[in-house]
Amino acid sequence: MNIDIELIQESKIDKVDFNNLAFGKVFSDHMLVCDFADGEWKTPKIMPYGPLSFEPSARVFHYGQAVFEGMKAYKDDNDDVFLFRPDENFHRLNKSGERLAMPPVPEEVFIEGLKKLLKIDNTWIKKGMGNSLYIRPFIIASEGAISASPAEEYKFIIICSPAQSYYAGEVRVIFAEKYSRSADGGVGFAKAAGNYAAQFYPTSLAHKEGYQQIVWTDANTHEYLEEAGTMNVFFRIGNKLITAPTNDRILDGITRKSIIQLAKDYNIEVEIRRVSVAEIKEAARDGELKEIFGSGTAAVINPIKGFKHQNETFELPDLNDSYASFFKDKLLKIQYNILEDKHSWRVKI
Repeated sequence: MNIDIELIQESKIDKVDFNNLAFGKVFSDHMLVCDFADGEWKTPKIMPYGPLSFEPSARVFHYGQAVFEGMKAYKDDNDDVFLFRPDENFHRLNKSGERLAMPPVPEEVFIEGLKKLLKIDNTWIKKGMGNSLYIRPFIIASEGAISASPAEEYKFIIICSPAQSYYAGEVRVIFAEKYSRSADGGVGFAKAAGNYAAQFYPTSLAHKEGYQQIVWTDANTHEYLEEAGTMNVFFRIGNKLITAPTNDRILDGITRKSIIQLAKDYNIEVEIRRVSVAEIKEAARDGELKEIFGSGTAAVINPIKGFKHQNETFELPDLNDSYASFFKDKLLKIQYNILEDKHSWRVKI
């Protein structure tokens, strides 16, 4: 595949404090940009990271045609670089785009373009457990027109941001009773930008009550638990792991499906079924609810220490043998080429 390459004259890497990184605030030297016009994707370009020019009438600003992915590159002790299940990100990006009437990105543009970008910005990927290069591929409608219809021009872009271990502190959540993340027949399963914007206001209300996140419930009845903030959510009742099935309201998380597979590998009982608010509250009262944790690319696994629903609050026990720490350890060791990769999830660059 042909890629036009324009390299920076001088790297900014020496100006970056890699010991004090705010997530998503610092970006590597280069980015990949590929335009869609006249019914086809053009030759991708790797160029210095920097501002792009858009018409004020670009449809992304008016009708929200924007989808994205989140993934990471990891460097092992031998300076080899790996991606984790990138084919899943590629397919999910195009599945999200299809729902928003956007053209699919060719596999060679996504995969081969990303590999080339990572080779050029290799020094931005730091060794050490917890260090990574966060990768943000996205598609936006770039055509300048404000008629309410799908655009005819798009940009596919990949930007990269060095990241450290993500720790959000102790997280307590509210089970949603009024607001909804998504609805049947909607775009909840897609990584559409608007999904995240719609969460900001109800989450800010939770912050005012002293809670860090919301566990979203089904839009129809608010009786069933579905996602935790921007993450898939797992519940441990006794020694059984439970998570909701994916549907058109719930994101098909790559970390989620990896945890499910690891649970099977290590003979941990896992159930994929609807999880009711009533069931979780009853298990908490009976002392059977051992853990709740979210899963996603940025944090990998984020334990939840307590929750509120209606006028009741519940605290979860501190465990020395938590499933959250077990799965996080296994996933990280696979990603950093420390543990055997039985399922061929690692892709070497």
